[in-house]
Amino acid sequence: MSEPTGDLNEADAPQPVSHPTEQAQDGVQPSIWRVKLISFCLLIGWGIMVGRLVHLQGAQRQLLNTKVNRQSTFTEKVPARPGEVLDRNGHVLAMTITRESLYAVPAEITDAGNFVWEVSQILDINADELYDRIAKHPDRQFIWVRRRLTDDQAQRIRQLNLPKRTWGFRREYLRQYPQGRIAAHVLGMRDIDNIGHGGLEESLDDLIRGVDGTRVMTRDARGKVMEVEAALSETPQHGRTVISTIDVLTQIHTEQLLTDLMERWRPHGACAVVMDPHSGDVLAMASAPNFDPNHPGSVPDDAWRNLAVSAVFEPGSTFKPFIVAWALQQNKLQADEQISCFQGAYRMGKRVLHDHHPYAKLSVEDVLVKSSNIGMARIAERMGLGQLYRATAAFGFGRRTGIELPGEVDGLVRSQDKWDDYSLGSIPMGQELAVTPLQLITAHAALANGGRLVRPHLLLDSSSDQVAPTPLSAIETVDATPGIESQIVRPEIADWIVRHPMKGVVERGTGKNARINGMSIFGKTGTAQKPDPETGGYSNTKHICSFICGAPAENPQVLVLVMVDEPTADGLHYGGTVAAPTAANLLQFALNRLPHLSGRMTVRPEHDLPARMR
Repeated sequence: MSEPTGDLNEADAPQPVSHPTEQAQDGVQPSIWRVKLISFCLLIGWGIMVGRLVHLQGAQRQLLNTKVNRQSTFTEKVPARPGEVLDRNGHVLAMTITRESLYAVPAEITDAGNFVWEVSQILDINADELYDRIAKHPDRQFIWVRRRLTDDQAQRIRQLNLPKRTWGFRREYLRQYPQGRIAAHVLGMRDIDNIGHGGLEESLDDLIRGVDGTRVMTRDARGKVMEVEAALSETPQHGRTVISTIDVLTQIHTEQLLTDLMERWRPHGACAVVMDPHSGDVLAMASAPNFDPNHPGSVPDDAWRNLAVSAVFEPGSTFKPFIVAWALQQNKLQADEQISCFQGAYRMGKRVLHDHHPYAKLSVEDVLVKSSNIGMARIAERMGLGQLYRATAAFGFGRRTGIELPGEVDGLVRSQDKWDDYSLGSIPMGQELAVTPLQLITAHAALANGGRLVRPHLLLDSSSDQVAPTPLSAIETVDATPGIESQIVRPEIADWIVRHPMKGVVERGTGKNARINGMSIFGKTGTAQKPDPETGGYSNTKHICSFICGAPAENPQVLVLVMVDEPTADGLHYGGTVAAPTAANLLQFALNRLPHLSGRMTVRPEHDLPARMR
């Protein structure tokens, strides 16, 4: 057998064979690094998880406990029951009743459309708004649907075939005023959250409203209340019942007379106050237009104001008795003097004063009876600006009386350094200063009670620690220490003013329309032009008229003030014509009521009241 011959090609040459161990060594490096990377990531991940667990168990333990507690317990306010407001004889002026308030549980409502439709048909509420509120808060356990339902509405809701877990009632308090509009400005009102606004409801809110309590309850995971934690709850302290100085029958008569006056004279407004001049008890206080506190949503803006404490006006001739009394007190005048009145025209500085009728001379008594401007100016000239200013301050003008009502204003008395010779003629006529009706009747009460300035009040227990009286400002010319009472003029001077000139005003002067047969009445008319802001002077067409009166003149028991703002009917605007008849009617009624008025009572907790007064 012949062997092959010739050279082998390179391609045909035998190739080296690689060993398996050598192949493994080529890929070992990438595999090791991949394992290390995965292990490192796992280690970091486990580290983060462990750290998070430790953090949750430690640092956030308190926060988580708080969240759990919030889910398992909750606190609910328990409203205090507001106390009642009574008149001086125990008749209810403001009371509190209970009403059912409907709430929904959105978290339990599966068919919001049906729920809303059923409820809205009974309560006459906006269905779309209620649906949106439920839809926006699907996890809530509570939203109000309608508060303070009527008994009929509550009964109809109960009759609906709605799942009991989706709704419920809470009993709430509702303020009611059984007399309607009567004494609305004295009482004020309470809003849906039982907060007082206006009148005694606001000024005595802390006393009447009471202190709310709390109820701590536990609920399960679904939000259902399981039990009440009595040990952690606080019982509400119910409000105290207030007994006012108001006599409701006198108040009703006052309101009716003002309504008649408004219809007859068509003024912008009017007010009346009835007061006991000795104690300062306000037996009636009314302002027109008025409102019904049971329906606050329908009250016109001009009806909210209590004109008795917020209206300011120039008092006109009703101011004159104070100047005469002060002049007598300071021995600048004698009661039996004759005052020259210059036949009705008297030059005083750069102006000439006039009287309605020409008088050569008038007695001091007749200066007031005839309401002589010239006679008053002559008396003021003797006093000088200093004494004139002291008289104004001594009778309480230029500062609030301190009655238990919000919204009382100071009136307007400029500082003495702004008075001039013109003021010497204007102030005694009741011009250049502005007063409130309450200030005016309070000052006249000082003349009717023997010269003492008494703070008016509406709360019979005016010395109560809860209702501290507003102290009167110090007046250096008044001998008595200012406070609840101050002796302004000597008793004999005050008595003379009431029994002679002011009694004469009714018997033979400008107050004849206030005469009542068999009754000794004293009074003073007032008619003042309103300032005209356009001219800077006084309007010839806009007036405020008033009449103050009391009886009996020998021992005054009741004082009445009627103020009328801008009467427009028949072109008449005098106090003796417009205001006096109403004041006299009211005075007679109040005097007839005196035997039926109870004595002074106190503010006391509701449980201390007789059953008939609750």
